[in-house]
Amino acid sequence: MGSENENVDVNARAARLPDAWRSVVLGQVGTAAVKLLRMDGRELPPEVHGTAEVLFVAEGRLELVLDGEESTVRAGELCRVPAGSWHAVRAGSTGTLLIVEVPED
Repeated sequence: MGSENENVDVNARAARLPDAWRSVVLGQVGTAAVKLLRMDGRELPPEVHGTAEVLFVAEGRLELVLDGEESTVRAGELCRVPAGSWHAVRAGSTGTLLIVEVPED
């Protein structure tokens, strides 16, 4: 990310990422990792993580299935995914997604 005081245009940075759905770490805040990725409309298979995540849609929308419940997370909204929760991305998810991974003790 450069210096700690550097502003990051997340939408412009995501547009330059070479691969959709491959996140890059922008930085750390305490033990939390702040990641950025570009969504391209593809559906992704279900996954589960040992850490909690906060998913923030900076631009576009995220079509999400979280523990069997379907929802749409729109630009400016966020969704918390607890550690151990199954989640999947549905087709139609496009734009810029920020992920904050929060290790839980």
